[in-house]
Amino acid sequence: MTGKTAQTQPSRSRYSGLDAPERTRRRRQALLETALELFTTQGYTATSVKDLCRRAGLTERYFYESFRDRHACLVQLYDELAAQLLENTTTATRQTGDLDTDQITERALSEFIDHLARDPRRARLILLEVVGVSQELEERRHTVLRSFAELTANVWTQQLAHTNPTPHQHLATIGLVGALNHLLVDWLHRNQQETQTELVQVCTRMFCAVRRQMEQ
Repeated sequence: MTGKTAQTQPSRSRYSGLDAPERTRRRRQALLETALELFTTQGYTATSVKDLCRRAGLTERYFYESFRDRHACLVQLYDELAAQLLENTTTATRQTGDLDTDQITERALSEFIDHLARDPRRARLILLEVVGVSQELEERRHTVLRSFAELTANVWTQQLAHTNPTPHQHLATIGLVGALNHLLVDWLHRNQQETQTELVQVCTRMFCAVRRQMEQ
């Protein structure tokens, strides 16, 4: 075989223009998207690996190519959704120009709630389906909640002379984030009776009132 022929021959590691790593990535993404749909409609406990593969149009071989088991799939899905939510909310606290702390708080809460409400499956997965599944997921949930508490504390202190939140402020932000989490769980259980605007208004007043109290 000549050098020219070898160069023009399609690589055996590619199919339909995609190399093996990209095919694997796409199969994994298809499984995660299917998991988001099934875990939030028929429920995590009622969804089997076979269900996921059948809906995604893949064999079980390809599931285990990406995930150790169904629990690992749920963990990965939760991690990705929670990370995106935190990133979007954090971005909302930056490049705020002349906004004061109350306005920044409202902007961040609006993004947080809107991100979940735009696709209620995200909210159900993050707030409901992962609760109590395993010790590993409980630890991850609490880590995420602490991250949002730290973000809140940073917003509180970024316009003040001191740069670190006080112990009382830290405790208050943990309580507020827990309250926000429960409020949204209740909202989902009651079929989202309130509008996003109403939720943002109530949460903003709550966060700002506690912040002022902590500054006294």
